[in-house]
Amino acid sequence: MKFHEMNVKQVEKALNTDFSSGLTMEESARRISIHGYNELAEGEKQSALLLFLSQFKDFMVLVLLAATLVSGLLGEYIDAIAIIAIVILNGCLGFFQERKAEKSLQALKELSAPQIIVLREAKWMKIPSKEAVPGDVVKFSSGDRIGADIRIIESNSLEIEESALTGESVPVSKDADVLVAESPGLGDMENLAFMGTMVTRGSGTGTVVATGMKTAMGQIADLLQNAEAAETPLQRRLAQLGKILITVALMLTLLVVIIGLLQGHGLYEMVLAGVSLAVAAIPEGLPAIVTVALSLGVQKMIKNNAIVRKLPAVETLGCASVICSDKTGTMTQNKMTVTHLWSGGKTWTVDGTGYQPKGNFYADSREPINLRKEKALQQMLMFGMLCNHSELVSKDRELVLDGDPTEGALLVSAMKAGYDRKKLLEEYEIINEFPFDSTRKMMSVAIRDKHGKQFIVTKGAPDVLIGVSSTILVNGKVQAMKGEAKAEALKAVDNLAGKALRTIAVAYKPISSGSLILTEREAEKDLIFIGIQGMIDPPRPEVKDAVRECREAGIKTVMITGDHVATAKAIAKQLGILEKNSTVMDGNKLSGLSVEELEKVVEGVSVFARVSPEHKLKIVKAYQNRGHVVAMTGDGVNDAPAIKAADIGVAMGIAGTDVAKEASALVLLDDNFATIKSAIKEGRNIYENIRKFVRYLLASNVGEILVMLFAMILGLPLPLVPIQILWVNLVTDGLPAMALGLDKPEENVMRRKPRSPKEGVFARGLGWKVISRGFLIGIVTLAAFLAIYYRHPQELHYARTVAFATLVLAQLIHVFDCRSEISVLSRNPFGNQYLVWAVVSSAALMVAVIYYPPLQPVFHTLPIKARDWMLIVGLSAIPTFLLAGTFLARKTK
Repeated sequence: MKFHEMNVKQVEKALNTDFSSGLTMEESARRISIHGYNELAEGEKQSALLLFLSQFKDFMVLVLLAATLVSGLLGEYIDAIAIIAIVILNGCLGFFQERKAEKSLQALKELSAPQIIVLREAKWMKIPSKEAVPGDVVKFSSGDRIGADIRIIESNSLEIEESALTGESVPVSKDADVLVAESPGLGDMENLAFMGTMVTRGSGTGTVVATGMKTAMGQIADLLQNAEAAETPLQRRLAQLGKILITVALMLTLLVVIIGLLQGHGLYEMVLAGVSLAVAAIPEGLPAIVTVALSLGVQKMIKNNAIVRKLPAVETLGCASVICSDKTGTMTQNKMTVTHLWSGGKTWTVDGTGYQPKGNFYADSREPINLRKEKALQQMLMFGMLCNHSELVSKDRELVLDGDPTEGALLVSAMKAGYDRKKLLEEYEIINEFPFDSTRKMMSVAIRDKHGKQFIVTKGAPDVLIGVSSTILVNGKVQAMKGEAKAEALKAVDNLAGKALRTIAVAYKPISSGSLILTEREAEKDLIFIGIQGMIDPPRPEVKDAVRECREAGIKTVMITGDHVATAKAIAKQLGILEKNSTVMDGNKLSGLSVEELEKVVEGVSVFARVSPEHKLKIVKAYQNRGHVVAMTGDGVNDAPAIKAADIGVAMGIAGTDVAKEASALVLLDDNFATIKSAIKEGRNIYENIRKFVRYLLASNVGEILVMLFAMILGLPLPLVPIQILWVNLVTDGLPAMALGLDKPEENVMRRKPRSPKEGVFARGLGWKVISRGFLIGIVTLAAFLAIYYRHPQELHYARTVAFATLVLAQLIHVFDCRSEISVLSRNPFGNQYLVWAVVSSAALMVAVIYYPPLQPVFHTLPIKARDWMLIVGLSAIPTFLLAGTFLARKTK
């Protein structure tokens, strides 16, 4: 149906709906059963079988399967079956992990799903956009994402950005007028709003005309392909490491086979030796454990109120060196309360906190004033309530604000004076509105009283309103806004701001009856300035500690606010952001600086006040040009460019618009600065834990390679067979490595400088630790083998079993050393209960392989005698305790 050609009444009739009360709940349910949910059809999902088979396409796994084939061809059927069983076990682990990740992702999508406001049974309510049906009446305003295709019924300075559909980045003005044109394009339909587009200005109401795949977005959805998940830099580095290890493994295999054949050894023996080295060189469990560690870290962050939307953010968080944070709601409680008022030289205070409309007004004395005698105060409070969109609603026996906190403070201050919004709207009709935007820093309404008189009422930033007011109300009389009167008004602004109060001014002007104000410029000039309301948004109590912890971690906290300089400075001092050598920069000065000029001075600035969202991008670029990794918070549409440009874009989950959330890498469910600090701490810990198990796995593999290589060089039999090495790599090593991924942060994790984003996996001496520990593990394993083999040369299987037990035990003791960058003695070995149980489980599995008869022929093991366990335990402890002793000796000096 051509809804763009119909007038509002025709649309209402065609959709069989009622624009005054909306649909009933029963009718909306019936329409969902007919039209389906309002969501785009997803691409065909990979079947469980294909997902399972995809686990075996990894090159490391293919090498193992080739080793299985060789073992089978050489008649080692038990080895071949055992290797296949272990590979399938690894595949199952990967399969279940991916299925779990899919479910987590789906839950995440539902958690961050857009909501829309609909009229149902004459009540406005928020519902998930997927429950919208044709005929629903919806309302939307700046920052909202349109949830379905909508025919506009009413509009107020409405502009929508439609680049997702049309490619046109300039927002399009929208209205409810009938459009008659031959085959108009999407960009020409000015009375329709389309699913997926963004409201950038104004507000409006409309009715849903299409949902799901019937929307304009749905019609082009089949042209879109699902983008593959981007690999993180860490995953890419580990993949490159894997390729290097595989190349080394294949070269070692080839080298061993060639040298052995030249020395006169048999082909079977040399191929077996080569396969053993290949298996020893490849850390089969590494990719799976990295995925699990990242996944578990992301899940933990969700529990701590931080949703990671882009996986690379987990790594980048650990590199953050500057956090640029909004003040309101993020560093403060976002419960604005008016405490001071000023008009025409008089100052009043009002008590009461939060959104409870209870409080008294005072002048100089402690006795409450008689409000009837203060006409200017009454007028300021009443106009503040009329030029307002906020409401107080009851929720769980508590009054909760639905709307902007600043407007909520004005609403509550008027309610304390006895005003009721519903009753006021019976006396005063709002006939036009010019919504607030960050450029004008004002909002205006045109009102008509019951006598037909018309007024413009404006509220906004005091310095801006003083600039557009030609007169000021003093003692009930109108005076010119100049000279002493203007200076006193500006002084009042400074005085209130100096008390850490946010200031909102109220002004008005009468207009002739019947005249129609069409633009903001006409409305917002030659105003009569009434006065100022000063409100406070107290800091969140936990933020001060979070700022201090960030400073200790080498992270600079920068406050960004639209508030007055004095207000920002006062709050920044309370939170410990403004230090002795740091300064405050206001928006005017910031506007006059280029990015290059700002770059020269930005290190000394801790607070940016009176700034517009557009300034944020300049701030981000300046810090990045100085080599910083920047986290930038935001909630509005205009914040999106800065959020996207930042290394870590952080959107607010409660106050944030859909535009801001979509541009972000991290969403804070509680809009709390302290959550950013916690996310950075968790990001640092995830990276450190990945380094821990990389260190553990590679040191273990180096030990295995050196055992085999040294034995070959010395002309000895192989100390370990391939199936034993594979068991160690996939089963014995796997559980402790997984547990290292769950290790708690070290005490000094937030007292270190931020990590460089260019830092390699082997930085900070990790490469040397891998080689040195691996060398020691290899030496003690070979020593255990030789001790038994030279004593009983005929008992090769027994010597291999002792070497196998020594290798496993040396690695299980070494894993505790991997918990710290310093030494095994620097942390409580029982601090990670997961690791303790993982080591116990791995040790139990080793004992089972050695003593359980059905497993002995599979793994070529024999029961170890009690006296030989003394040798095994003693040798296994040497690598870790030798290094611990070296640490103690160095510390004593």
